[in-house]
Amino acid sequence: MAKVGRPSKYSQELADIICTRLASGESMRSVCRDAAMPVMDTMWRWIREKRDFSEQYAVAKQESADALIEDILDIADDSAGDVPRDRLRIDARKWIASKLKPKKYGDKASLDVDTGRDIKITIGGDAGAE
Repeated sequence: MAKVGRPSKYSQELADIICTRLASGESMRSVCRDAAMPVMDTMWRWIREKRDFSEQYAVAKQESADALIEDILDIADDSAGDVPRDRLRIDARKWIASKLKPKKYGDKASLDVDTGRDIKITIGGDAGAE
């Protein structure tokens, strides 16, 4: 008699499906809600124990940053939305994208100074406060 339930046997085909869904911006929680997918505990175990899956997962999560930016454009262009809710949705996606791909979507700070002398730079804090 065949087992009934969610798949728990790792295969490259299943890993490809999971990572494609993650790369398209779907959350792991959402993927795991699908009865055809493994539960989250299994996914976390695979990330810990299966190097190939862990690497594929990391790439998929980075790629998902681009999908989140695409979501932002769709949300911003939807004139029928709820503005405060849409702002929250956009801010959440911007924040996540900035963490997943900081070089591309993170806040950029650049300083290029060549004075020939030592200089002191303080970032943050209150200007003029003692």
